[in-house]
Amino acid sequence: MKERSLIKEEYKWDLTKFCKSEDDFFLRLKEFEKNKEKVVKFEGKLGDEKTLLDCLKFEDKVSIEGGFLSIYASLRLSEDVTNSKINEMNEKLDKVMTEYSVASSFIDVEMSELSNERLKKLIENSKFSDYKRTLESILRHKKHILSKKEEKLLCGMSFLGGFSENFDKFDDGDLKFNNVKDSKGKEYELNHSNYVLLAQSDDSVLRKNVFVEFNGAYGRYINFLSSNYISDVKVDCYFSKIRGYKSCLDASIYNEEASEDVYNLLIKKVRENIDVFYDYMEIKRKMLKLKQISISDCFAKVCKSLNKKYTYDEAIDLIKKAVMPLGEKYVNLIQKAKDERWIDVFPNKGKDSGAFSTHTYGATPVVLTNFNGSLDSVFTLAHELGHALHSYYSCKNQRLETSSYVIFVAEVASTTNEMLLLNYLLKNAKNKNEKMFYYDKLFSEVKGTIFRQTMFSEFEDMTHKIFEDGQPLSKDKLCQIYLDLNKFYFGKKVKILEEVKFEWARIPHFYRSYYVYKYATGLICALNFSKYLFENNAQVRDNYLKFLSAGSSASPIKILQDAGCNLEEENTFDVVFEYLRKIIKDWEKLLRN
Repeated sequence: MKERSLIKEEYKWDLTKFCKSEDDFFLRLKEFEKNKEKVVKFEGKLGDEKTLLDCLKFEDKVSIEGGFLSIYASLRLSEDVTNSKINEMNEKLDKVMTEYSVASSFIDVEMSELSNERLKKLIENSKFSDYKRTLESILRHKKHILSKKEEKLLCGMSFLGGFSENFDKFDDGDLKFNNVKDSKGKEYELNHSNYVLLAQSDDSVLRKNVFVEFNGAYGRYINFLSSNYISDVKVDCYFSKIRGYKSCLDASIYNEEASEDVYNLLIKKVRENIDVFYDYMEIKRKMLKLKQISISDCFAKVCKSLNKKYTYDEAIDLIKKAVMPLGEKYVNLIQKAKDERWIDVFPNKGKDSGAFSTHTYGATPVVLTNFNGSLDSVFTLAHELGHALHSYYSCKNQRLETSSYVIFVAEVASTTNEMLLLNYLLKNAKNKNEKMFYYDKLFSEVKGTIFRQTMFSEFEDMTHKIFEDGQPLSKDKLCQIYLDLNKFYFGKKVKILEEVKFEWARIPHFYRSYYVYKYATGLICALNFSKYLFENNAQVRDNYLKFLSAGSSASPIKILQDAGCNLEEENTFDVVFEYLRKIIKDWEKLLRN
């Protein structure tokens, strides 16, 4: 793998829009430190409307500058997680941010001490129009906000976190995989970047060896990884309990203004329609000409003739064609992201092995990928650009207060991009084999996003509830829960390899509790949106662009409802599973002909 210094500048993101240099960062951080002394001047005075308004405006300035510093430091770390100097930069930043959080912790407390009537009047006061959602949030969260002393203590407890960072540093910096062999004894290096490519091999022996080694590597460190995750669960449960939430799930749902009914409905509908996934795996078995399909065959391509490689430029051009139903402006923004170097494209030694998009108010968003030329990496790029343009539209059309959308809606924009790309490829398929290839791609996405992420969510829900019920967690219990879930989700006809029980230990999203189910609801929405967008429905396009521009100006459920996707109705789910069943029938018909 290349050193970062060998990657051409045009393929690296431009971080100078956040900080011009490391020297600039430290100068600004030193100036930022003074804010902790400035903010305390407001303490005890927020009952006065003018002082409250001045304080909120001051917080805006702090938030914007803090965003620039935080994103610069975190992105520099993503370039090389082993860089000690950048790790120290982030430690210094964390210390400064924590000190400011402690110093400013009185703000929410003093606002929550205002009477309900007073808060309602402020919400209607035109002088506070920029802070309407903030005040509404304080009104909603009053019962979960603690005393000044307690909030100050909590803000200083950042040392109770860090479990996600522990995992990232282990996963990206320390973990090593053994080489793997194919059926002829040829050895292959295995790493994060080539795992999927090797798992897609035509050689079933190599696929199995890749699966066993990749998951088994985490099994070799299962004591550490279990302890790290269990500690994270304990912290989740602790903070949820002391704030008076019924559970970690309740805290997550409440804080995002989401709906526990939607969460439960997702699991219910996925379990009711699990036969769709079983049917897909049976089609895959037939196409791979296997007596029995194994869990290690999930990535295997059913149509060997489409092993095409894409350059980065080709990937951008393909994505632009696919998203044409969203309009010329949206397409131009994809090109802008490339031209202005929003994207860090290729893998390098020490670089974060995943993919993400992030942003801060006042600057264009950024994207990290580890592009390798595969179709999957094109889809990953389309996915992250969906996030980036969601951020772009939200920041452009909303004030700071409502510019950041919640996670619940975040995965809608990214997966809609993916589904538009898939629809474009299906429409332009040249023969039945190519069409079946894209059907497999569609169901790979459905498998990975609807079924797999729902299974993940069941796992984390079970682990949190076990601890919340006063029962102990252990590595054996975690592995058994995960193994049992895989047995249900894959069904009796798929061979389950023992090493799958360690797979949970390599999932970074488990360190963001109750995050993963939003991937599933996101794809449910995306399949609804993309169907009508691809039919060039102008009203759906306009509603969708309004959704991208809405930020957090309303609850996520309402924002989606206004855009035409109601996740509180079973029919929204039924439409998707019926569509998938039709694809299965067409696929089976193509196989017979």
